[in-house]
Amino acid sequence: MLNKLLAFYTKFFAVWVMLLAIVAYYWPEPFKVNMIVLNVFFGLTMFGIGAVLSVDDFRRIGQRPVIILIGSAAQFTIMPLGAYFLARLFNLPPVLAAGLILAGCAPGAMASNVMCYVGRADTAYSVSLTTVSTLLCPVLTPGLTVLLAQRDMDIPFWPMFLDVMCTVVLPLLAGFATRHFFRKQVDRVSRIFPAISVTFIIFICAVVIALNRERLQLLTPAVIAVVVCLNVYGMFSGYGVGTLFGMETARRRTLSIEIGMQNAGLGTKLALAHLGSESAIPTALFVFVCIITASVMVEFWRRQSEQKSRDQSVTQTAQDS
Repeated sequence: MLNKLLAFYTKFFAVWVMLLAIVAYYWPEPFKVNMIVLNVFFGLTMFGIGAVLSVDDFRRIGQRPVIILIGSAAQFTIMPLGAYFLARLFNLPPVLAAGLILAGCAPGAMASNVMCYVGRADTAYSVSLTTVSTLLCPVLTPGLTVLLAQRDMDIPFWPMFLDVMCTVVLPLLAGFATRHFFRKQVDRVSRIFPAISVTFIIFICAVVIALNRERLQLLTPAVIAVVVCLNVYGMFSGYGVGTLFGMETARRRTLSIEIGMQNAGLGTKLALAHLGSESAIPTALFVFVCIITASVMVEFWRRQSEQKSRDQSVTQTAQDS
């Protein structure tokens, strides 16, 4: 019963994000926390993700270096460049352009692993890509943001690098080490870790809504359009990369979700800490958009896979008779 409830809660991630966002918009005060609290919550999120990783997950990375390289290279080129050119195309103000670029330079979203599982994609490939991009992001996320957004505003590389190390990589490794050395104890409660991580990300989104309530009232169609374009562009490009390299359907779906679903929760936290709360508007909006589009796609893929299985079953039965 508990497993079903946790699976239901995690699967409908998008619903809870939207509901709490509405609550935070109309009753913002409870969600106006300081950056220390936000850092703790994000660190606990990454600890939860690390606690469900195993040595086998890292072993898979070593066994399939080529497809991991393809996915990681696509992750840190398609989205950053897409964000840069879309910001120019839509003529975004510098502070919003920097936020959009930061969203594009973020690593893969932890929610993508759940989406891949639900959408009948290659979940192991998704976990490997998310792990690698997360470990690379302390250098690549601030580095690419500086490279692409420096002309618009001053981007602090080293503070952002240290922030990512302390709130992403170290908690992730701590969670992994905890499971490695206390496997039996952790495995007993491991099913709750994805739900805990989802809860903290939902709360982080609500915090952004509460802190930017007045600014969100001024949200323009151009900002909404550019965020939607970036997300859709990433999903189609990811699927296209998989097709170009002759990958099977499940891995094409994985690349579509991994590249389209950036960890904009991390981008939001970094924007709030280093670029100002207005820069967090595109990153926060990206969280909502990518969750909604990914939810739609995985439901379509899930039904497509089920229909294919039914058709094969009918064909097999006809052949047997």
